[in-house]
Amino acid sequence: MQLEAALRPWARILKQDALALYLAARHPRTPWLAKLIIAGVVAYALSPVDLIPDFIPVLGYLDDLILLPLGISLAIKMLPSELLHECRERASVVFAEGKPVSRLAGFMIMSLWTAALLALGWSLLPR
Repeated sequence: MQLEAALRPWARILKQDALALYLAARHPRTPWLAKLIIAGVVAYALSPVDLIPDFIPVLGYLDDLILLPLGISLAIKMLPSELLHECRERASVVFAEGKPVSRLAGFMIMSLWTAALLALGWSLLPR
């Protein structure tokens, strides 16, 4: 339980950075390739659906601690530093008011998982 308590604040910071990236993606000074990478990272981070649900002790934060940092660090390297700083400040204000949720991203992730499961099931059917 101590590990989970230590990981929880870090996961929250990662999600806050994901919101900052979302704000950066909507900014006109953001390069188009960074916008593409940011779209994938933000959709996953703000989705109400995780690969591993957060209520599972320790493992629930595993996806937040591996997938999100990789995507976030890649996107951050592509942004001008002053733009990133501005977006992080705006994101901290939004998180102070409550955690945002993207229902569209949740729908998209659920659709992808459903399609993957259907494809797996189809491939296992006898011919």
